[in-house]
Amino acid sequence: RLSLSDKEIQSRVEKIVDATAENPDVFAYYLVDEPGADAYPGLKKWKDAWAEAAPSALSYINLFPNYASPAQMDANDYESYLEKFVSIVDPEYISYDHYALMEDGSLREGYFANLGAVRKVSLKYDLPFWNIVLSNAHHDYIDPSSASLSFQLYTTLAYGGKGISYFTYFAPDIGNYRLAPVDQFGNKTRTWDMLRNVNLQMHAIGKAYIQLESVHVFHHPKIAECKSGFEDSRFLSSLEVKRGGGADLLVGEFVDDAENPLIIVVNKSLEQSKMIDLSFKAEGRIYQINNYSGEAEPWRGENNWLGPGQGRIFFVKK
Repeated sequence: RLSLSDKEIQSRVEKIVDATAENPDVFAYYLVDEPGADAYPGLKKWKDAWAEAAPSALSYINLFPNYASPAQMDANDYESYLEKFVSIVDPEYISYDHYALMEDGSLREGYFANLGAVRKVSLKYDLPFWNIVLSNAHHDYIDPSSASLSFQLYTTLAYGGKGISYFTYFAPDIGNYRLAPVDQFGNKTRTWDMLRNVNLQMHAIGKAYIQLESVHVFHHPKIAECKSGFEDSRFLSSLEVKRGGGADLLVGEFVDDAENPLIIVVNKSLEQSKMIDLSFKAEGRIYQINNYSGEAEPWRGENNWLGPGQGRIFFVKK
């Protein structure tokens, strides 16, 4: 459909908008999933037609992950694939998918590199980015758990992501798909309740998080997919794991509108809780954003524990 004339594209878009414009549930109009870069000029025409016919709705285009081949992406490398998308399509956001948690307990190589590449282009062009992650098991991916859902949410937030989507809500009746929030018979699975809990956490902290600007990301200890470790931290003077095995942490560093420093610390382990200790370079008492109320409160007591995959926002107040 990308080779249609501008007039035909406009006509088709207007018909759909006329039939759906009064529906308050319409947030975006789906254009395509995982296009190659050669499709971008045609997608630009469709995106512009939707913008004219339905200016209050988005055009939904979702990009390949970095484990797609250059041939699939019609690009020399992943970063050029992202850059071409922004320069040609002129989107309001960047969305991509990356399914990384495997049933043998491993993490697909490139998950954090993918977050880093999208974050880089997102910041360069001042565009929010969204990440699509797993909410079901299929092929050789892991069964969903509270830890796996938390890990995917909080690692995305630590890299500055402003949206998260899940594949998929309803389990397809093919292959070995299982444990989607709603199964093949229309029944809620245990994933439904776990996903609701994680999403409610996102909504709780989102009031504070959405105002933040990502300025740095590092892993502790440093990993191959990220050049920065604790020694490069802008805001922290110490970061330790007191109990729960060795350090296996991700830290996103942010500033608010007043340039105050905030961080998100994520426990990357899917199996072990971590008791952490940290201190800021800036003077003041450490506060946290409560994951369940969304309120700022002094950091104390049992809040030094992070569950598997869990993250938390910290800041200092003089």
